[in-house]
Amino acid sequence: MDAEIVIFGGSAHPDLADEICSQLGVERSPVRISRFANDCLQVQLQANCRERDVYLIQPLVKPVQESLVELLLMADAARGASAGRVTAVMPHYSYARSDKKDAPRISIGGRLVADLLVTAGVNRVLTLTLHSPEVHGFFSVPVDHLHALRELADHFRRRDLSKAVVLSPDLGYAKSAAAFARRLGIPVAAGAKERFSDSRVSISSIIGEVADRDVIIVDDEIARGTTLIELLSVLRRQEPRSICIACTHGLFADGALEKLAAAEDVTEIVCTNSVPAPMEHPKLTVLSVAPALAEAIRRTHDGQSVSALFDH
Repeated sequence: MDAEIVIFGGSAHPDLADEICSQLGVERSPVRISRFANDCLQVQLQANCRERDVYLIQPLVKPVQESLVELLLMADAARGASAGRVTAVMPHYSYARSDKKDAPRISIGGRLVADLLVTAGVNRVLTLTLHSPEVHGFFSVPVDHLHALRELADHFRRRDLSKAVVLSPDLGYAKSAAAFARRLGIPVAAGAKERFSDSRVSISSIIGEVADRDVIIVDDEIARGTTLIELLSVLRRQEPRSICIACTHGLFADGALEKLAAAEDVTEIVCTNSVPAPMEHPKLTVLSVAPALAEAIRRTHDGQSVSALFDH
């Protein structure tokens, strides 16, 4: 690895930052984060950035606003220190949910935060499984939008898939679910979902064959688990053989993990470490995306294709 690369990590997910650095064979450079008496944050990057290729690893996770401001301040500090290039590595971009004007006088946070990052000094973004792929276009700098379908598929490929089917909770994620199913060589189905609010959805039916099959439900993220709980109630009417749940971002807010794991017919819940794992649970399996993110950083630094790495 070229000595010109420098990697910093904020306080959002230091374990993932350390794992990425281990994969790359570089030391994580220290960051000093302090707070003034008026509650304002101050960031000092404690390594030379001049003309270096700087990577800032910081998923936007709870407390999201603190994580975001830390990242903005790190980017500003790197730019002020004459960094050659500043790349924000955001394994989870939580503001991707705020992607459209679906009510009067509503803010579009996904675009605003993208503008803030660029204004702060970010020259490139590396992110993972955006909730809305269209958010990619909100950035005026290059974005490498990665996914974790390979890691998830490698996990499920170890089992008997002769009667398995992939199930997307809604038609919006059906394209990614179909790509996941192709990796496993099995069919795909999708739920017909209507969302009324952040905490209320309705799934009227399931499009595709799921009866007497081993169902692998796959989604981009699990927050409150509202959609999955509704999907499970519809799915059970068709009497599947077994049910597994998989996602990239396991946020598990408001006790979602406990609620989903309490279902006897749910045998396993799989997520990645794009965000810090909430707790250990017998039904929870956490897969690492550090090798994939590290390889993407390596390829970006060396001027190689990143998209080719994630093609099936």
